Amino acid sequence: MDAKNITMEKIVSLAKTRGFVFPGSDIYGGLANSWDYGPLGVELKNNIKQTWWKMFVQERLDMVGIDAALIMNPKVWEASGHVATFSDPLVECKTCHERYRADQIDLAAPCAKCGNKGTFTEPASFNLMMKTWLGPKEDASAVAYFRPETAQAMFVDFPNVLTSSRKRVPFGMAQIGKAFRNEITPGNFIFRTREFEQMEIEYFVHPSDWEKYFEDWLANMYKFMDRVGIDASRSHNLEVEKDELAHYSKRTVDIEFDYPFGRKELYGLAYRTDFDLTTHAKHSGSNIVYTDPITNEKYVPHVIEPSFGVDRTVLAVLLSAYDEETVASEEGDGDTRVVLRFKKEIAPIKIAILPLSKKEELSNVARPIAEGLAKHWRVDYDETQSIGKRYRRQDEIGTPYCVTVDFDSLEDKAVTIRDRDTMKQERVPIAELEAWFKKQF
Repeated sequence: MDAKNITMEKIVSLAKTRGFVFPGSDIYGGLANSWDYGPLGVELKNNIKQTWWKMFVQERLDMVGIDAALIMNPKVWEASGHVATFSDPLVECKTCHERYRADQIDLAAPCAKCGNKGTFTEPASFNLMMKTWLGPKEDASAVAYFRPETAQAMFVDFPNVLTSSRKRVPFGMAQIGKAFRNEITPGNFIFRTREFEQMEIEYFVHPSDWEKYFEDWLANMYKFMDRVGIDASRSHNLEVEKDELAHYSKRTVDIEFDYPFGRKELYGLAYRTDFDLTTHAKHSGSNIVYTDPITNEKYVPHVIEPSFGVDRTVLAVLLSAYDEETVASEEGDGDTRVVLRFKKEIAPIKIAILPLSKKEELSNVARPIAEGLAKHWRVDYDETQSIGKRYRRQDEIGTPYCVTVDFDSLEDKAVTIRDRDTMKQERVPIAELEAWFKKQF
């Protein structure tokens, strides 16, 4: 399907009706830009994270993982520069009091909400960190922050990880976890939210080797995109200009994606030099220096940071997988088939077991099949409505295979397996099902 015909309205509607993503606090009228992952969404999200972890941690001998606390000592954020510099320019309409990021609107244009012109306040710095208090008193001495990124914990934990894991440079640390940013103008479904999840890597290298590893990681990021099914033809590299680089970065490449609302950032790859380790060594008084065990050279490692947003990955995967086609067959008779062509590795449901009817003799065969396969893969069991409608339902949620148990199954001890993408059907003995699916997955 042409990407131009995929609208956010279609994706948001499908996500809600099929149980991928719901509006947060929905029965209370919702909460602006708050989203909950439903039964299928959490499976898809977990599969993406597990694929990322397997690819970048489990399959590599130079990687380790951590899982750090959401709230860290406030001194961490003072040292990193977040308290002083992590802000966006904020303006407010004097008429309706709607707030906007000053760098994303035309201040000479009318307010998008009320239509009045020339009513914006002067831009003011707005810190994006979410503040909280630790302990019973809500005063300056108890101020803490929900982390705005997962990266800093990996720098702070560098000495402990280096000692305990006995890794040698080059090596990397990986983490998957929640982060929080008090965005002024979040929006576009799960693209920009105040609570989000990151998959990040800090890869520590010798200062002279950073360019080689930067290119290696850029290539690896595209390999991950292919593995989870993100359309490469909609992906583009943006070399961030020097005057737009973050204060810690010497080079950054943003991987952008063509969303229905425009070309926006999907992932980022940054060369952070030795800024973070040096800064934390200075502010904490710790000795964060690496000694090469072979050459005895002492240096502060430099850092390559590939950063992946989980929620943006989910959105890009949904957009890449979404397809519509006209089906002229006994299944559809010329109707439009909506199908999510997920890679098998990340599909929320791998196999659907569909008895042809609710009759007990078929259920007695179908349920044991479902229970047996569920020990290896995520399985759905559905016996409501016609078999054609059930096929369509499974197509819409991206299930690669449907297994139909019919009345012939009672005699020949075999079932029909239908392929999501080709819609071709194959008769397979029940006793061989597990082996058959192991070849597919």
